[in-house]
Amino acid sequence: MRMTFRWYGEDDPVTLEKIRQIPGMKGIVTAIYDIPVGEVWPLERILKLKETVEASGLELSVIESVPVHEDIKMGCGDRDRYIDNFCTTIRNLAKAGIDCVCYNFMPVFDWTRSELAFQFPDGSNALAYKHETVLKMNPLSGELSLPGWDSSYTKDGLKLLLEKYSKITEEDLWDNLKYFLDRVIKVAEEVKIKMAIHPDDPPWSIFGLPRIITCKASLERLLKLYDSKYNGLALCCGALGVSPDNDLIDMIHSFADRIHFTHIRNVNISGDRDFEEVAHHTDAGSLDIFGIVHAYHQEGYKGYFRPDHGRMIWGEQGRPGYGLYDRALGAVYINGLWEACERLEEKK
Repeated sequence: MRMTFRWYGEDDPVTLEKIRQIPGMKGIVTAIYDIPVGEVWPLERILKLKETVEASGLELSVIESVPVHEDIKMGCGDRDRYIDNFCTTIRNLAKAGIDCVCYNFMPVFDWTRSELAFQFPDGSNALAYKHETVLKMNPLSGELSLPGWDSSYTKDGLKLLLEKYSKITEEDLWDNLKYFLDRVIKVAEEVKIKMAIHPDDPPWSIFGLPRIITCKASLERLLKLYDSKYNGLALCCGALGVSPDNDLIDMIHSFADRIHFTHIRNVNISGDRDFEEVAHHTDAGSLDIFGIVHAYHQEGYKGYFRPDHGRMIWGEQGRPGYGLYDRALGAVYINGLWEACERLEEKK
């Protein structure tokens, strides 16, 4: 299991130098953030990014994410041109030595929370989701904006997009995902890049939009849409784990050979569709982080992982969910669990 860390580029206050100092850190997970969604990532830009990362003593093997244009998800407009562009980007990433690409198929909005700085009694704060609060929110009002969301939409453009999605069912979205995969995975096989879909976060409908990558059955369906080792998963424990119906350890054992990338983090389920993001260790929340790491070890997992969203602790301020200190603690904790699994195996 190779440890990586999310980095948001030169403007990220969490610098490559700081990330490199985390014990056991091997690589960086990042993307090119200023290219419009759907346009080709030029090879020279990818190579420049790789050179920057490698100059810090880290590797760049995982891209998170190459965004999927809404025309592809809706199955309309210029989807064929955008799929062609996506394929060209995949080829360019392969030329630069990239091994794995994470993407998602969430309509309009990426991960969604109702609070960016939920306060804990110890003075730390973190991302949180209260379903009743989200139900009262109007995405057209601009009252909810999260890192990672596409901010290029005007209010009128977003309204038109939501109107189009109101006519799209979950089955329509599945059909459009299959159309996308039929084209993209052929290219991924050709250039040997592992495609890893990120589950919906949270794994239920938001603002009336369909969401389909939510549970074990949907992961099974996804993998059968194009049966290839290059059609795989970015298993995010936090995204799937907020639903008590999702057995993460069972998923790891079931899909181990198709999990190319994993996000490991903990959440505290505080109510029906309510949760807060907490420290990584098992006792902090509702997920069995040791059990999750142990399952990966039992399966001989050799893919990439990263500690996912962290709290803001020790007075740190920065991108919500993506500070340095708590994610670094999470990385070291997970590495410690992995070492314990290794030692236990040696004693057998």
